[in-house]
Amino acid sequence: MTTYHLITLFPESVEPYVSSSILKRAQEKGIIAIKYYNPRDFVELKKNPSYSDRRVDNRPYGGGPGMVIEALPIIRAIESAVGKKVKGSKVKIVFFSPAGKQFTNEIAETFKKYTDIVFVCGRYEGIDARVKKAFPMIDISVGPYVLTGGELPAMIMIDTITRRIPGVLGDHASVEENRIASPDVYTRPEVIEYKGKKYRVPKVLLSGHHAKMDEWRTAVRADGGRGKRKEK
Repeated sequence: MTTYHLITLFPESVEPYVSSSILKRAQEKGIIAIKYYNPRDFVELKKNPSYSDRRVDNRPYGGGPGMVIEALPIIRAIESAVGKKVKGSKVKIVFFSPAGKQFTNEIAETFKKYTDIVFVCGRYEGIDARVKKAFPMIDISVGPYVLTGGELPAMIMIDTITRRIPGVLGDHASVEENRIASPDVYTRPEVIEYKGKKYRVPKVLLSGHHAKMDEWRTAVRADGGRGKRKEK
């Protein structure tokens, strides 16, 4: 089983997505598990804590706008998630950062070997960098842009990794990267009509000639699905 551990202030933003469709079935089959750890639960509280005592963010050293999530609540959450396994070969910790390594299908494939994957989901201006000194982890970015938090990148990684695990998809050939696939797909009926114009399925897909269909899919994929390529 692969267990995903999400360190997040907002688990409610993740739960609806991972509790539906393929990810839901993967959990029901016992192939994956998803656990949440809210940093607020790992703040050392006084006997009668005030609001400020419950906070996990603080002003950044060196100045600047926004607030930074403190290191210790995150460190304790990671320790709670994986404990003594944290330095094991089957554990991987991900720190989301715009400056991190670009996440790809190839990277997703390498994550299949881990039994425990921890996602450290930042918010505000980020997380105190000393978390990365306390634990071995990899910096990951899901794209050349900045998001509000790490929850969306975590969902992207969970989805991408899970669909590669044997037994998750009904047919492992459904993993498009393992076969010749096209961004353009069609289903019944063969002809549809909209506003007086008829739209047809490409003839090659009706031919039954698998080599020609693969050639067509390869060409469409190379074209980026822009439809500029003419049928022969």
